[in-house]
Amino acid sequence: MKAHKDTATAYAFLLPTLVIFFTLVIFPVLFSLFLSFTKWNFLSGWNGIKLIGLDNYAKLRTDIKFNQAVVNTFVYAVTVVPISIICALILAYALNSKVFMKNFLRLCFFIPYISSMVALAAVFKYLFREINGPINLILENVFRLKTLPQWFTDDHLSKIPIITLLVWTSIGYELIIYMASLQNISKSLYEAADIDGASAATKFWKITVPLISPTTFYLVIVRLIGTFKLFTAVNIMTYGTAARANTSMVVRIYGDAFGSYKFGYASAESWVLFIIILAITLIQFWGQKKWVHY
Repeated sequence: MKAHKDTATAYAFLLPTLVIFFTLVIFPVLFSLFLSFTKWNFLSGWNGIKLIGLDNYAKLRTDIKFNQAVVNTFVYAVTVVPISIICALILAYALNSKVFMKNFLRLCFFIPYISSMVALAAVFKYLFREINGPINLILENVFRLKTLPQWFTDDHLSKIPIITLLVWTSIGYELIIYMASLQNISKSLYEAADIDGASAATKFWKITVPLISPTTFYLVIVRLIGTFKLFTAVNIMTYGTAARANTSMVVRIYGDAFGSYKFGYASAESWVLFIIILAITLIQFWGQKKWVHY
């Protein structure tokens, strides 16, 4: 009898959280899956929902704007993730030794991560401004370039400001995680390597890199998911009108949903994004057996 009472009490405490979870998470997810098979203009109300089967998914195959957004998002992922992780690892390895003002430097690298992305995007938009922007002024006055880059209008350069911002804001978090991981490596391993006459590079590749591989695996997954959800940086730096050359999948989904009110089509795009992230994550878990050492 007491066990049943304890169970009832536990469910009573869990009930508010479960209601919120099902209302704000489970129901929207399932409803978006249903909407992906419909054609629905939000302004038409509930009666405007029309079932169209797989038409939305079929249309995505030939949607040039969405396909370009997919390509752009993959470009952001394959550039931002490795660059930020490599930079964070090098900085963490350097700061893990005896460095003057180590705590202050660690704080300086971490501040961008906890700062407002809206404010940082506005700052980077000013830095890369084509007329009298600090970056172009340096290129003009220091490097004597006569033809200055058109950072936001040139399709070949428009991703660079966004990638730079994402790398800069990612390093702080990855640096802190790497430093915590490096401090867990036993110093006796490095001492044994010193006795054997191993160089600094050998110790780094043969001891440090393998032992922090679980941390690297975690950061790769987290940063890839974060990059595929890229929205604020692109939206702010392009004034909400991202060109085809630099738009991301989430910006495209947002535009179709809240700009064109094509909620059914936007839901289909969202599920494609979910499938891509799920597939990449599963591939990483399959491949980690070959390079992650626990």
